[in-house]
Amino acid sequence: MKSAAMMKMILAMSIFGSIGFFTVKTGVPASELVFVRCICATLFLGLCWFITGQHKVEVWRKKDVLVTMLCGVFLVLNWVFLFKAFEEMSITIAISIYHLAPILVLIFGSIFLKEKMNVWSLLAVFVCFLGSVLIIGITGQTSFSDFVSSGFIWALLAAICYAMTMIIGKGIQGLSAYAMTFVQTSVGIIILLPFMDFNVFHHLSSTNWLFILGTGLIHTGIVYYLFFDSLRQLSTPVISALVFVDPAVAILLDTIIIGFRPSTLQVIGMILIFSGMLYTLVEPKKVT
Repeated sequence: MKSAAMMKMILAMSIFGSIGFFTVKTGVPASELVFVRCICATLFLGLCWFITGQHKVEVWRKKDVLVTMLCGVFLVLNWVFLFKAFEEMSITIAISIYHLAPILVLIFGSIFLKEKMNVWSLLAVFVCFLGSVLIIGITGQTSFSDFVSSGFIWALLAAICYAMTMIIGKGIQGLSAYAMTFVQTSVGIIILLPFMDFNVFHHLSSTNWLFILGTGLIHTGIVYYLFFDSLRQLSTPVISALVFVDPAVAILLDTIIIGFRPSTLQVIGMILIFSGMLYTLVEPKKVT
């Protein structure tokens, strides 16, 4: 059972690692792509929710529903900002900055939850900050407009929203993973609908539509099903270790297929960021 669950988790993380590659091939702006993703996830996971019979045993508490809805807002913003980052910068750099999220959980936990940060926590934060500086190439000649247009802001906002999703999600106790995701993606449909420009879907090629539907059905529906189906059969250390499959696949696709070549300083920056992230995995008690 655990071997099958591990294979499902590895498959889920591997598929999710290709989302950046799919995103840049859709030809659709970030908000509209996330809207499609929310629709696909709501339909697919809602169907799984009903087929498994989990909907019959859900315990709906007002607090859990409200927290889940708030978590959904940050989840959807996280997707929008990440996809916008893919539009402005390489997938490798965007993914590296995005994975600052566990470190941001440390920072936000100390600010909002009054959790104490030890010397090693502070060192991890500093290492990730230094890695971020190296990865975006800030120099004395870097103008503010260059900095903003680099995509770093979008990737950082995505990481912040991802961190907020993790922190807020801790307070959800009664709902199943299917119910949580169903509520969150439904919230996404509602909040994104007023901002949709449906004209962007006109004149798309069949290839564009394949990547769009792939992002919605495969990267959201199937990946989340595999993730949730294996989650409760694996230990936290195993899940934490498998998180690295996602960025590894993303970086490989970006370098092998798209042809991105990071500079030496950017490689050092990525190593620093993932080293800092590694601290949150080997010291989980200090993060939760």
